[in-house]
Amino acid sequence: MTQPLILSYAGCSTCKKALKWLAEHGIDAEVRPIVEQPPTPAELERWIPASGLPVRKWLNTSGQSYRAIGKERIDAADDATLVRWLAADGKLVKRPVLVHGDRVLVGFREEQYGELFAR
Repeated sequence: MTQPLILSYAGCSTCKKALKWLAEHGIDAEVRPIVEQPPTPAELERWIPASGLPVRKWLNTSGQSYRAIGKERIDAADDATLVRWLAADGKLVKRPVLVHGDRVLVGFREEQYGELFAR
């Protein structure tokens, strides 16, 4: 199987935990800085369904980018608009995003990572 890809932000404590978990389990992942290289619209079109999550679960609701757009505008936006915003601003994306084969995990939960790499 191909090397996992993790979209991460250096200042994100959750991203640091995920990277530490991968290192402790001997998993060499390609790290992509999510702010400088946010997911493309094409990637999001593949990854959102693969994650099993609705597009709204991809939003970093505690970040400055979310607050700048405003909850009211986000609530009123359709999925296509949300995907466009996510592709334009990596800080709007909940992170980390881990892509491994046909699986995509958003955020970091140790048990999810364990299940994914136990296969």
